[in-house]
Amino acid sequence: MTRRIFLPTLVFALTLALGFAFAQTTVTIATVNNPDMQIMQELSSVFEEQNPDINVEWLVLDEATLRSRLTTDIATGSGSFDIVTVGAYETPLWGQNEWIESIDGLAEQYPDAAAGYDFDDLLPAIADGLRVDGELFAVPFYGESSFTMYNEAMLTEAGLTMPEQPTWEEVRDIACEVHDPANGVNGIVMRGKPGWGDNMGPITTVVNTFGGQWFDAEGVPQIDTPEWHEALTFYSELVQECGPPGVTGISFPEGLNLMSQGQAAIWVDATVAAGCLANSPVGDDMGHALAPVGPVPKGNQWLWSWNLAIPTTSDAIEEAFRFMMWATSKDYIELVAQEESWAQVPPGTRISTYEREEYQEAAPFADLVLQAIQNADPTDATAEPQVAPGIQFVQIPEFQGIGAQVGQIVAEALSGDITVDRALERAQRIAADAMQDAGYY
Repeated sequence: MTRRIFLPTLVFALTLALGFAFAQTTVTIATVNNPDMQIMQELSSVFEEQNPDINVEWLVLDEATLRSRLTTDIATGSGSFDIVTVGAYETPLWGQNEWIESIDGLAEQYPDAAAGYDFDDLLPAIADGLRVDGELFAVPFYGESSFTMYNEAMLTEAGLTMPEQPTWEEVRDIACEVHDPANGVNGIVMRGKPGWGDNMGPITTVVNTFGGQWFDAEGVPQIDTPEWHEALTFYSELVQECGPPGVTGISFPEGLNLMSQGQAAIWVDATVAAGCLANSPVGDDMGHALAPVGPVPKGNQWLWSWNLAIPTTSDAIEEAFRFMMWATSKDYIELVAQEESWAQVPPGTRISTYEREEYQEAAPFADLVLQAIQNADPTDATAEPQVAPGIQFVQIPEFQGIGAQVGQIVAEALSGDITVDRALERAQRIAADAMQDAGYY
């Protein structure tokens, strides 16, 4: 007897078979809205073509919102993300808490995904900050220090020259000399948006080089001090007198936009911006110098990296690890060079990048960036010993909360809503209460 197969049954069976053949795992990535991350998002289609069993989804947020969202998600174990973009501050703390997977452990577990990655090629100055007891807990997507970027054509027209190692006083004099808001030119643009990683990043480097620091060796706050007062007064007057209006709304993207459009003459910020500016309308006019110093010649240039890590709550760990290895590999750098330009490849991560002749030619700032990264010392960034390492942050769990609150108060001073004295008095009290509650003293 011949068995009949009805057409709907056959169609259902074929559909089911095809569904199993093309089943995909979704990898959800949370990242920051910086240009390099935006390029990674655009190029992720290449990874999906190479890995048809993986679908990549993105949540792209500004820096402050990302930090808040990820900290809450990780601490509560919500498991919303398979890959998170974390900074040099969070990585060791989250690794100690076992919130993120060991990269060394994953490389052993999934050797095919890590084949050819070349961990030894990672810049030690960056990779060492991502380890806990010698074990790697994230891989760097890009690394950075800070330095001085300036529109050389503007300075030349005014008869001015930027020293290779400027002081803050010299930067202020040059900025205020070329400041011409009537013609759409701001002397300098600096961060003012509240946040420990926003306004407090550059401000802390100014504090360091003016002889101040967040805490002493025992964790006692040192904010309401003459050194902080001098540094914050200087910074406040600089941005108010020689910068664009609305300083408390300015973070990295806003600074990049003003510089790239020729609306600012000087910008002291992340070295990663140099690659973006190289391909901007003012690319041929850009000059670069070391980060300014004050009376104390250290702690003036920060050390930072944006890194990819996998939360232990992820249900797609293997797939996430495959993407992570791809997005931070030598091959990915070659892909960015091919699709964008050598000047825009992720900087500050691999020794081999700085050895490439193509990169050296496209990025005349490369050696200065590498020098700044290698010379930045988180263990010796302040005039006196501090409770924990860090240049533009202090690597203790309490700093994120303290820094966020202080950033809000400092923003009020930058906008002229309160005096510097009042701001530092409030900041000291908040920090002291937090550190006492945490049992430091």
